[in-house]
Amino acid sequence: MTTDVPGSLAERLAGIDEIECVTPDLNGVMRGKVMTGEGFLSGRRLQLARGVLLQCIMGGYPAAKYYGSDDGDLALVAEPSQVHRLPWSANPRALAICDAQELDGRPSGLSTRGLLRRVLERYAAHGWAPVVATELEFFVFAPNPDPHQSFQPPLGLDGRREDGCSAFSVTSNNGLRPFFEEVYACMELLGMPRDTFMHEMGVSQFEINLLHGDAMLLADQTFLFKHMLKEVALKHGVTVVCMAKPLAHTPGSSMHIHQSVVTIGEGRNIFSDGAGEATDAFYHFIGGQQAAMADFTGLFAPNVNSYQRLCHPYASPNNACWSHDNRAAGLRIPASAPVARRVENRLPGADANPYLAIAASLAAGLHGMEQRIAPSAPMQGEFDIPESLVLPCTLHAALERLKRSDLARELFGEEFIEGYIATKTMELTSFFDQITPWERRVLAAQA
Repeated sequence: MTTDVPGSLAERLAGIDEIECVTPDLNGVMRGKVMTGEGFLSGRRLQLARGVLLQCIMGGYPAAKYYGSDDGDLALVAEPSQVHRLPWSANPRALAICDAQELDGRPSGLSTRGLLRRVLERYAAHGWAPVVATELEFFVFAPNPDPHQSFQPPLGLDGRREDGCSAFSVTSNNGLRPFFEEVYACMELLGMPRDTFMHEMGVSQFEINLLHGDAMLLADQTFLFKHMLKEVALKHGVTVVCMAKPLAHTPGSSMHIHQSVVTIGEGRNIFSDGAGEATDAFYHFIGGQQAAMADFTGLFAPNVNSYQRLCHPYASPNNACWSHDNRAAGLRIPASAPVARRVENRLPGADANPYLAIAASLAAGLHGMEQRIAPSAPMQGEFDIPESLVLPCTLHAALERLKRSDLARELFGEEFIEGYIATKTMELTSFFDQITPWERRVLAAQA
């Protein structure tokens, strides 16, 4: 499994019989195998079929040509700093986040964690390191055994369900305080510092901001946090949903990505100069994001449902405009001191793969800095979106744009982009095989 097991790790895993060895597939879903603690600590190699990384959200796979006609194996290699005892498990159990590598030790071109690592290596070659923070929104609902029925909030302590008037409230009436107390305790035990937490605009919708730091660490934490939320929810008789738009007439859930870049060693933010003014690197980073956002929309908004969130533009902007502290822009510059100058990418939804979304956003910014791409003028107040900055508004349109993107293939490799498009096309086809209640209700009598 891993040949470099520090003594402290062996001590942390004392008494553990099973370890969930997982890696993200292209959707950011945990895939892997459960290994014995003895096998893990002895360094036994764990292998997984290559095709698993392209597993579609319904469970199927694209044609074998996209992951190797032989459907050979990959090796799962644990990241020692991301091996955790699971605090929500009744029995001693652990989880290890793993890299997916070819059997000869090369990183797999299908691994989204590997793609992020490649992007960070490109930054390091310039002497830079990205600093990232994620804001994850999610809904907490009552159990929903019948998918034909809409989600509902849990019953509150007053016997009623929340009706949408609780945005930014800190009341305990929703009855979820025991759930969140366990979430906070688990975060502390997992070494996952949190910044702020709040009730968001939607019915039983919440947001947590993870503390900024190393980009790979934040991707790992976001990946693990989403898993933890769902596991803890099961213990409390509720369900957590990270769909981009689970309820009609209600704001969707985002995964905003805050990004800055510092010098390795000094930790100086290259977006601000000695006088506290914005640098060329800052503007070029924005320019790169603008240049790539349309090509990468299918990576930030990966599901049919993603575009349900984006079709109502306030606070979910489907554009590549940038602005100072304006939530209508896809790229927002939050008000901050010069040392904290950063770019917030507001396009990704809560359904996005954190590794892929962070990799795509950072790769776009680096592309801008390397090519010295000038951004458009900033937009302020209420503004009309220029045609050149409008993004694809359906998954089909986003995939068509991704197919034509030489930049995506250059930055992420032909193998990954072709495999990603193949899997997403399967998912889109599956969706179009369904007839929705709206179609039966509205069209049957009129068409």
